[in-house]
Amino acid sequence: MSLFGSMTTAISGLAAQARALGHVSDNLANSQTTGFKRVDTNFSDLVTQSSASGHSPGSVLARPNFTNTVQGAMESTDNPLGMAIGGQGFFSVAQAKGEVDGLPTFDDRQFFTRAGDFGLDADGYLVNSANYFLRGWTMQENGQLDRTTLSPIRISQNVFNPIPTSTVEMSANLPALDAPATPADAKSYSTQVEVYDDMGRRHALTLTFAQDPGSAGPPVVPAAPNTWRMSMDPPPTTGAVDIPVVFGADGTIASFDGTAGTTNELVSRTFNMSLGVAAQDITLNLGRFNVAEGLTQWDATDFSLRNLEQNGVPPGGYSGLAIGENGDITVNYDNGQSRTIGRVPLVAFADPDKLQRIDGQAFMRTVDSGEARVTDASSNGVGKLVVGNLEKSNVDIASEFTKLIVAQRAYTANTKVVTTADEMLQETINMRR
Repeated sequence: MSLFGSMTTAISGLAAQARALGHVSDNLANSQTTGFKRVDTNFSDLVTQSSASGHSPGSVLARPNFTNTVQGAMESTDNPLGMAIGGQGFFSVAQAKGEVDGLPTFDDRQFFTRAGDFGLDADGYLVNSANYFLRGWTMQENGQLDRTTLSPIRISQNVFNPIPTSTVEMSANLPALDAPATPADAKSYSTQVEVYDDMGRRHALTLTFAQDPGSAGPPVVPAAPNTWRMSMDPPPTTGAVDIPVVFGADGTIASFDGTAGTTNELVSRTFNMSLGVAAQDITLNLGRFNVAEGLTQWDATDFSLRNLEQNGVPPGGYSGLAIGENGDITVNYDNGQSRTIGRVPLVAFADPDKLQRIDGQAFMRTVDSGEARVTDASSNGVGKLVVGNLEKSNVDIASEFTKLIVAQRAYTANTKVVTTADEMLQETINMRR
């Protein structure tokens, strides 16, 4: 053992503790950074010579110990687009590298992050506070997700195109009345439904059900019992309609427009209506033959409407964005409609602690981390999405202060070794005097 060796070992101790102090400093500085993962310190010794008869001083190395798999605390946020991951997964993100025609172009490299504080930028992209763009699967026109490609998610705030009415569903009860003695005694009931043309304009369609009035003659034609006649306003393009609806003894429809359908067969007719720029077909569904649904005739004092709905939609403006627990991204419109435009997947690695750390709480894959496995949330071990929450830094300030004190004392102790070795060397030199 030499004095120079002791001094060299102590100096390596100073360097190692300085590096540990740097890790502590980095952790404390980022204790409030969303999605930050602390860096601990592992110390390992280097031996120059060691045997049963002697040991020479070596040195010490301080290596970073990454904690990418250690979950940070979750905290609720007012940001409806904020997301946290409960588990080992990562968000796939992209980094902008320039602009073309006012829109960003993206780096071809793949980046990953746990920082889920996303929001919409001016171009409609989902971007977090470190300016990384969220990537996901997009929805194709056939309603299926394109799982072959991950691309930056961009939200279109265009209007929801109008859908013209093609179906009207009606469920109501007409009172079971005696056949009118004279045409003047016939009762009638009307109801109105709003339908939409191909331009999204609203129109009122009135359906009227009147008892079969018979005829005062000559010749006199008595009113038919349990028979009503349906008309509509405005009338179809073919002209006014006067359709007989006959009910059976059980109050269900037995015949419609002169047709006695089989049991459970749909009671429906399609009418060509001239409402907008072009004529459109509207199918009226009144239930089923001989089945107690849709239009019925049971004992009652008045007409009662149970349900009347149509499938047309007026144009709608963008009103908001929602992300489901399965990662589905849904655009909501002020006409009550919504549209799923994509899904946020999660990414898993065989060894996340071996990922390469880069600026902005982001990571890149390495050979040691393994390939990126992209999958749905809550599947294949990637964890679940917790919408409306953010993952905080996994730094514990009290623990870091403890590390700080230990590093300080160890550094001071190593300086004492350097000072002592220097004094002993000086005494050795002075022996010549």
